[in-house]
Amino acid sequence: MFQKKILIAGGAGFLGSHLCDRFIKEGYYVIAMDSLITGDLQNIDHLKSNPNFEFIHHDITKHIKIEGKLDYILNFASPASPIDYLKIPIQTLKVGALGTHNLLGLAKSKRARILVASTSEVYGDPLVHPQAEEYWGNVNPIGPRGVYDEAKRFMESITMAYHTFHNLETRIVRIFNTYGPRMRLNDGRALPAFIGQALRGEDLTVFGDGSQTRSFCYVDDLVEGIYRLLLSDYTLPVNIGNPNEISLKDFAEEVLQLTGSNVKIIYKDLPKDDPKQRKPDISKAIEILGWEPIVNRKEGLGKTYNYFKSLPPSELTKLPLEFC
Repeated sequence: MFQKKILIAGGAGFLGSHLCDRFIKEGYYVIAMDSLITGDLQNIDHLKSNPNFEFIHHDITKHIKIEGKLDYILNFASPASPIDYLKIPIQTLKVGALGTHNLLGLAKSKRARILVASTSEVYGDPLVHPQAEEYWGNVNPIGPRGVYDEAKRFMESITMAYHTFHNLETRIVRIFNTYGPRMRLNDGRALPAFIGQALRGEDLTVFGDGSQTRSFCYVDDLVEGIYRLLLSDYTLPVNIGNPNEISLKDFAEEVLQLTGSNVKIIYKDLPKDDPKQRKPDISKAIEILGWEPIVNRKEGLGKTYNYFKSLPPSELTKLPLEFC
């Protein structure tokens, strides 16, 4: 039996590195590719001596060359936090458009199946709750979040165009809020921001009145859903996330209880176009993939907190915060 080979773009990132681990475990030869703009080699340092792993430092918005056969491609190469895509908006748009185009062309030339990582942000500030895949969204294309939202919407469009016009084998996953070890404390998202503030002894910052909701999925559950989707025969977008919804105010209270911190919760103005509700309808994932999350938030938060506590003090550097 021939060993399968997979290219994971964004392989040094939070999600990409966990996917590298999973496919190494499944017996694949894994090529991780990353520009390291937001990725970190420490996330894959434990794999560098593995004979079934290699790393290529490359920006996928440039021409991509891979020698030999390639069975699968995962596109996880994109900034994913507000701090990042507000700081590098042009690069965010380029990686969603040019980068995806390059990977699709590579998949076509190699006759490889490609899965692209879309996001719940394609639904914008939703007028439908929970969000099912058939919902087209409520997105402001020229707002501050538009560079990320529209990059992902274009990515879905060009992927489906390659599927229908070139008969390319494609898969699209729409990822809802995910958390776990290897997240960056300074990436601006609610969970690492709250834990980082608690570890530094700072008050927890909630934007708006805290009534806006999120649904947090532990990274191991997400990776399992992505793995099943890649190997499935389903070509339309599939939501992968945890439908256990919680308000950000209540979530901040959970973090305070977890960390034992006696700091306060303070409130600031809500950022423009910040989604008020976020909850996936995972009916398709359950029906088509036989998948649903199994790690509850208490267990997942405990594992994530222990990871953050183990980081060196330099990782706790205070940075401006925004929540997605």
